[in-house]
Formats: sequence, C-alpha cells, structure tokens
Amino acid sequence: MALRFDSDRAYVTLNRPDKHNGLTINMLRDLVTAAHTIAGHKDVRAVILSGNGPSFSSGLDIAETTGDPLAVVRNFIPLPWRGTNTFQEACWAWRRLSVPVIAAVHGRCYGGGLQIALAADVRFATPDAEFSVMEAKHGLVPDMTGAATLSRLIGVDKALLLTMTADTVDAAYAERIGLVTEVTADPVAAAEKLAARIATRSPHAVAGAKQLFDRSWHASARRTFAIERATQLPLVLRLALSRSKRSAT
Repeated sequence: MALRFDSDRAYVTLNRPDKHNGLTINMLRDLVTAAHTIAGHKDVRAVILSGNGPSFSSGLDIAETTGDPLAVVRNFIPLPWRGTNTFQEACWAWRRLSVPVIAAVHGRCYGGGLQIALAADVRFATPDAEFSVMEAKHGLVPDMTGAATLSRLIGVDKALLLTMTADTVDAAYAERIGLVTEVTADPVAAAEKLAARIATRSPHAVAGAKQLFDRSWHASARRTFAIERATQLPLVLRLALSRSKRSAT
C-alpha cells in the first residue's frame, strides 16, 4: 500500500498489482495506519482511494490469509476502545475521518475490496469495473463493515440478494442500485475534480455534514433533530464570531 500527500489531498493506493490487490493482513494493517496518519494532517481536505494495476481489489487473499490461522485470530479480536477488529477498521477508519474519502474503482472490486470502497463517502467507477459480494463463494459473510454499508446504501433486499448469490455485477447495474455514485471513464480525475470543489467549502461544514449523516442515518427523527442541533451550534457560533470580527475591523 502506498500513501502520499499532494497539496491538500492524500492519495492511498492499494499496491499489490500482480495479485489484483488481493488483501493480506499486513495490507489491512497498513490501511488502518494510513487512515490514522491522515487524521493527523490537518491540511488534508480529501482522500482518494485507488488500486494500482488491473484492479481496485479482488478481495481478501484467502490462501495468504488462512496460511496463518493464529494471525487471523489475533486480528479478529476487536479493540474495546474502537469496537472494530483489524479487518473492520481497515474499512471503518475511513468513516472516522472528518474529510471526504473518495474511492476511484476500476477492474475487480470484490469481497473485502468492495467493503473498503463502500466505506468511502463517494465511489467513482470505470464502465468496465466489476463488483461482487463474493464471501458466500468461500462459505463466509461480509464482515469488514459491509453489513452496515451495504444495507445503508442499497437497502436490505438488494444487499441480501448480492450477498446470498455472490453474483458479479457490472458498473451500470452498480450505479443503478446505488452501489456506485457515478460511472466515468477516469475515476481518479473525477475524484480530483470533486475534491477540488469540496475544498472551496468550509472544512468545518464539510466535517459537520459527514458527521451529521453518519450519526443520524438510522436514528429516530427526535434523535436526528438533536444531532442536527449539536452539529450546527458550533458552526453557527463560528460564523457569528467571524462576522463580528470582520465588522469590528
């Protein structure tokens, strides 16, 4: 995995191209470390996730991962202060960031790779990209936060359909059901263009919007209204203070 910073953006690239970026435990750990590193860079306004080589990611490298059962067990245990294990945090760490995370998808986007993409705020994909909730082919279920993101994005019925069949779907279908935000010939360019647009907005408002929708999406109306107030109040006070300072000068 590669991490680089360029101006106000962080680029995170899965970098095991000869294996279609099949995920290993070390790669998952690197993703967690990258997200936590980015969180410490306050000048970053957006993150772009992509894959080097022919695919975004073909999912978990089963042969590589199961070769060390003890490592699987160690990394399967969640840390109590964050409530996720290594497999889950490799995805959910991107939800925790206050800046927008944009996935640029091409080629295969299967299994764990799909769950990483789903944890992004926006997904751009090439027309020839392929998607699959592939775990059922190995007798497994999606357990890298996919249960939360799939049902939220496409509804429980479609999430169950994709999960139980493990079918591979094309980008047009993925866009139609909401799995993908937009199909485009150049996902990285589209991600960069969107990042530039968002960077013209208040970083506090952008962070607040991400937090607001993440915290309130499945909440009751009453709870949602409380979250709205709690998110908006510091923004209103910041705006009022800024205007007051300008008036004073």
